[in-house]
Amino acid sequence: MCKHTPFLPSTDHKRKTFLPWEPPLAPLCPAMSKSAVKISLDLLSNPLCEQDQDLLNMVTALDTAMKRMDAFNQEKVNQIQKTVIEPLKKFGSVFPSLNMAVKRREQALQDYRRLQAKVEKYEEKEKTGPVLAKLHQAREELRPVREDFEAKNRQLLEEMPRFYGSRLDYFQPSFESLIRAQVVYYSEMHKIFGDLTQQLDQPGHSDEQRERENEAKLSELRALSIVADD
Repeated sequence: MCKHTPFLPSTDHKRKTFLPWEPPLAPLCPAMSKSAVKISLDLLSNPLCEQDQDLLNMVTALDTAMKRMDAFNQEKVNQIQKTVIEPLKKFGSVFPSLNMAVKRREQALQDYRRLQAKVEKYEEKEKTGPVLAKLHQAREELRPVREDFEAKNRQLLEEMPRFYGSRLDYFQPSFESLIRAQVVYYSEMHKIFGDLTQQLDQPGHSDEQRERENEAKLSELRALSIVADD
């Protein structure tokens, strides 16, 4: 589930600008930004906007901001998909081959141990003609198996540390791209909602005045008989 935290676009820390919509501290998920666009479109289609030009101007400004936000959010999502998610998937695709190499080494080790035990068994027996023949045959069978195991083992000993050590070099460009995408997103969100603040802000009105006006209007609504408590 996507969550967001209010973010204040104003550089004045002593005064918070009241907005009908505030940009999130964390980037919006696509579904959430689409919902924001739908809300603004629904407000535009409300009959109240046809009756009040000031309200129409405010909702139009909000709708423009929501669409800009959604466009930048989608651009950010596409960039992260390309520079972070896809490289992660490609990196993960290496592991099946790596696991297979480990399994082949393990199988070679088992074959090596089995034939080595066979050689040791004949070496412990009395050195008769048949035993010596079988010992020679067992050693001949062991030689290519041992060489195969040593080759596979040597390959893993050489390449596993290189694979492990290269992960930082592989992921560093992805992390850099992620940070750049976040910087661009937050910069654009600050600009979008800064522009919206200038369009909707009422000079000379403090937060306390806005809150009192909103509370007064809410009290008027509560006084209506259709919303009165039973």
